[in-house]
Amino acid sequence: MVLLGGILMGLSPAPLNIWPLAYVALVPLWVAIADPETNKAEKRGVHRKEDRGKRIEENSINSFLPALFSFLPSLFSILFPQYIFGLCWGIGYHGVALFWLTGIHPMTWLGVPWLASLAIAIFCWLFVTLWGAALVSIWAVVCGWIWQQISQGISQGISQGKNPENLSQEKHPQFPQLIFLTRGLIGTAVWCGLEYLWSNGPLWWSSLSYTQSPHNPIILHLGQLSGPNTITALIVAVNGLIAESWILHQKSGEKREERKEDREERKEDREERIFLYPISSILYPLSSFLAPIAIAVGLFIAAHSLGFYLWNRPLIQPAETALKVGIIQGNISNDIKFNSEGWRQALAGYTRGYRELADRGVDAVLIPETALPYLWTTQNQMQSSFYQAILEKGVVAWVGTFGLVNNGQKLVSDYTNSLFTVIGNGQTFSRYDKTHLVPLGEYIPFEKYIGGFIDRLSPLDAHLVAGSPDQIFETPFARAVVGICFDAPFAEHFRRQAAAGGEFILTASNDAHYHTDIMWQHHALELMRAIETDRWAVRATNTGLSAIVDPHGKTHWHSQINQYDLYAGTIYRRTTKTLYVLWGDRLTPALLILAAIAGKLSLK
Repeated sequence: MVLLGGILMGLSPAPLNIWPLAYVALVPLWVAIADPETNKAEKRGVHRKEDRGKRIEENSINSFLPALFSFLPSLFSILFPQYIFGLCWGIGYHGVALFWLTGIHPMTWLGVPWLASLAIAIFCWLFVTLWGAALVSIWAVVCGWIWQQISQGISQGISQGKNPENLSQEKHPQFPQLIFLTRGLIGTAVWCGLEYLWSNGPLWWSSLSYTQSPHNPIILHLGQLSGPNTITALIVAVNGLIAESWILHQKSGEKREERKEDREERKEDREERIFLYPISSILYPLSSFLAPIAIAVGLFIAAHSLGFYLWNRPLIQPAETALKVGIIQGNISNDIKFNSEGWRQALAGYTRGYRELADRGVDAVLIPETALPYLWTTQNQMQSSFYQAILEKGVVAWVGTFGLVNNGQKLVSDYTNSLFTVIGNGQTFSRYDKTHLVPLGEYIPFEKYIGGFIDRLSPLDAHLVAGSPDQIFETPFARAVVGICFDAPFAEHFRRQAAAGGEFILTASNDAHYHTDIMWQHHALELMRAIETDRWAVRATNTGLSAIVDPHGKTHWHSQINQYDLYAGTIYRRTTKTLYVLWGDRLTPALLILAAIAGKLSLK
C-alpha cells in the first residue's frame, strides 16, 4: 500500500494532471509511520513486562525484520522499517513522476552505443529517483522517531496506573483526541523543512506543490503568500489528518470491543447494557476519528476559498505597460543540433522567424536556450545571418546561445549557457548566465569518481560554468526576471529577481533531450513561478511547449510539440509585489518553530 501511495502521487502532476490524488496519496505512508498496531504493542509491553522476553522470542521466530535486527540496538530496529516505508513511497512517487528522464535514450547521435546509452538513461533515472526518495526516507525516520517518543511518554503514563482521560489533564492535553494535531503539525513542518533544504541544493524538481499545476490554479495562488511550500504544507496536512482519522477509527473500534468485554465480565445490569452502550459506542468514535476529517475538510475548503479570492482579483493592465513579444520555436532535433547541418537549419529557421515577427510589429523576439549553438563572439556574430537580420530590422532580440566567461579573458573552454539582449544596433545590452546547471547533463557531480562513465551524456565538449545567483537582467523596456531551463523548479531564483525589480518573466529552454512529458511539467513549473511573483511569463522552447502565461496562471497560448512555430503576443509589465516576493518563505520556519514547541510540550 505504501508503494501504491507513492505511485498514485506520481500520477498527479502533468501530463496526467490527476491533482486530487495528491490529497490522499500520502495517507498509506503516514499510517505506516504512525502505526496504531505498534503503539498497542508498546502499551501491552509496558503492562506485561514479565512476558517481554517471551514476546521478543516469538516475534523473532515469526517475523523477518525482528529476526534480522534482533542483534541491533532497539532504536535502529524501530527506525529502519520507517526508512524502508519512506524509501518505497519515494521511489513510487519520484520514479513515476520523473520517468521522462529515460527519454534521453538512445544517445546514438552522440556516438554512445545503444546498450551503453540504455545503461546511462537507467542510471540517471535511478539516481534522481533515489535522490528524491531520500527526502521521504529522512522524513519518515525523523517523524517516526519523534512520534515514537510521544507514544512512549503516553505509554509510560498508562503504565503508572493513569487512564488516558486523566493523562489528558495532567500530562498530555492533546491525548487521545488531539494528539493527531501534534503529529500533523510535526509531519507537515518536517516535510516543508526538507523540501526547503532540497530546493537549495543542486538537484530539485518534484516538489509536492507541483502536483497541483497547471489545472488547480486556485490553490496555486497560495504560492503568493509564502511560495510553493504553502501548497506543500496544505497537501501534507490534509493527508496527515485523513491518516490520523483512520488511526483513531481503528483505535475507537478496539476500545469499543474492550469496553464491551469489560461490561460482559462485570455483568452490568440490563438497563445499562441497553442504554449506555449504544450511546458510548456512537459518541466515542464521533468525538475521535471524525475530528481530524472535519479539520481536513475545513482546511481544504478554507485554503481553496483564500486561493479563489486571490485568483479572482482583476489584473490591472495599463496600456502603457504593454509589450508585444515574438516567440520562435525552432524545432531543431538533438541529433543534428550540434553539427553543421543543425547549425544551418537553426540559423535559417530563426532568421526567417525573426524577420517575420519583426514585420508583425513586435517589440522584441525571444528564442530558446542555445538556439544558436555556438559562442557569441564578435567574429561569429558577423558571420551570422540572424545577427545581420537584427541590424536590418532593429528589433530587440533575446538570444539563447553560449557566452565566454569574463568577456573572453579566460580560456575558451570556460563558457556559459546564456541569454543575451541584443538591441537594434547590434550591441549587447545585457546578459544572463544560467545559474542552475543540470547535474549529469551540463556538469558531472563527483566527476572524479563517475565522470568517466557518463561524460558522454552532455552534448558539449567541455563543462559549462554556472552563472552568479545574484544577476540582474536589464532590458530596453524594463528589468526582467530570467530563467534558463533547469532554473524553473527553483522558486527562490525567480522571487529574488522579482524583488529586485523584475517586471516580467523570460524563460528559454530546450527539452528535446527527454520524453515529451517533461515539456508539460516544465510548463507547469514556470506557470507556478508566474503566479508566485504576479508576473506575465514568456516561454521559448526548442521543441515545446513555448507559451505565454498571465499572473493568474492562465496560458494564453502554447505551441504544439515538435513543430516549428512562431507567435506574437502581448504581455504587461508589472511592479506589484506579493507577500512571497517581499518576505520569501516565512511559513516553513514558522511551522518548524511551532512543531518544536508542540513536540517539546508533548515530551514533558
